[in-house]
Amino acid sequence: MAQFQNDKEAADALAASYQKLRQEIGKVIVGQDEVVRLVLTAVFSQGHALLVGVPGLAKTLLVQTIAASLDLSFNRIQFTPDLMPSDIVGSETMNQQRDFHFVKGPIFANIILADEINRTPPKTQAALLESMQEYAVTVAGQRYPLSRPFFVLATQNPIEQEGTYPLPEAQLDRFMFNIELGYPTYAEELNIVKNTTSNIKQTVSKVLHAADIQAFQELVRRVPVADNVVEYAVGLVRKTRPNTDRAHARTNQLLEWGAGPRASQHLVVGAKCNALLNGKYSPDIEDVRAVAVPILRHRLVRNFKAEAEGLGVEQIVKELL
Repeated sequence: MAQFQNDKEAADALAASYQKLRQEIGKVIVGQDEVVRLVLTAVFSQGHALLVGVPGLAKTLLVQTIAASLDLSFNRIQFTPDLMPSDIVGSETMNQQRDFHFVKGPIFANIILADEINRTPPKTQAALLESMQEYAVTVAGQRYPLSRPFFVLATQNPIEQEGTYPLPEAQLDRFMFNIELGYPTYAEELNIVKNTTSNIKQTVSKVLHAADIQAFQELVRRVPVADNVVEYAVGLVRKTRPNTDRAHARTNQLLEWGAGPRASQHLVVGAKCNALLNGKYSPDIEDVRAVAVPILRHRLVRNFKAEAEGLGVEQIVKELL
């Protein structure tokens, strides 16, 4: 870990590291620039992210590539209807001396890919979500801390809802971002097919180590923010709450529920990180807007009128910005 003279030097190093990371990830992942930006923002903001997209859009490859460019331990958990909490966190087993000892589960890694999180029952989802909130797991009354940095990237397939267990609002709220993956453009798809059907293997170099990431996470928290930026973030979240003193007229017409205070916190931290990644030393209102849609997307509940009119949450958020 390089020692920096001051926070300005550290901020410059973070912006440079971010460009290097984008370059390395770009060797394997074609396009998806916005998705990569948001995932890295979540990593440096100590947040977790939910990736939503149809099968075959390289969600898993994206996470594996990001893990490869960061010198961090990585585990993938494929969620299935019969997965038990002990399959994730680990369990107590008896050894030859008839003593119980704890065998760690796959959750004990820095980056966890929770693949198709909505395929597993709420009991197993809750086991993962405790670790996201507490950075520890509890087994047989014993608490085991997880190694830091700790980051969960969960994926969901929006097509098949039959036989799935959608995450409740309270659990969705623990994800900083809800990132939607779209289809690649024609030129990108041509590039993807050429790259993946030849025998050339791209290798990704490691750019940052665990200590660097933790130092940058602390740096993000120290970034100074002007009062008007915090007021804008809090004002935006308050606009989403129907039938309250600061509710927007469209909110009262279209929303059942608005975002909670956690959204305000994420908007400010996300704006700080977005500013640093773009070489600025303090965020402005544009930085809040840059992270608003993925932060609010999964925190607003539309009413029947909005659904009947075919208005998506994104459209509503853009009206409020």
